[in-house]
Amino acid sequence: MTDLGIIAIAAAIAVGLGCLSAIGEAIICSSAIKAMARQPEMQKKLQSTMVLAVALDESTAIYTLVVAILIIFVLGGRA
Repeated sequence: MTDLGIIAIAAAIAVGLGCLSAIGEAIICSSAIKAMARQPEMQKKLQSTMVLAVALDESTAIYTLVVAILIIFVLGGRA
């Protein structure tokens, strides 16, 4: 296996692990929807908290994408 192949596998693993944040987003959203169903009067507060939590969780996926891009271009340039 060439160095470029190993770099491609490393980038794929980084992106694949970053996609696991989708599970966290699903848990956040389902919990917020359940709470809104139980207490409709708290909908505004729960919704704003949910949006903030999803944004923070989504940032992990963006960071892993940046890491994968850096792996490809920095290490790929050396191979």
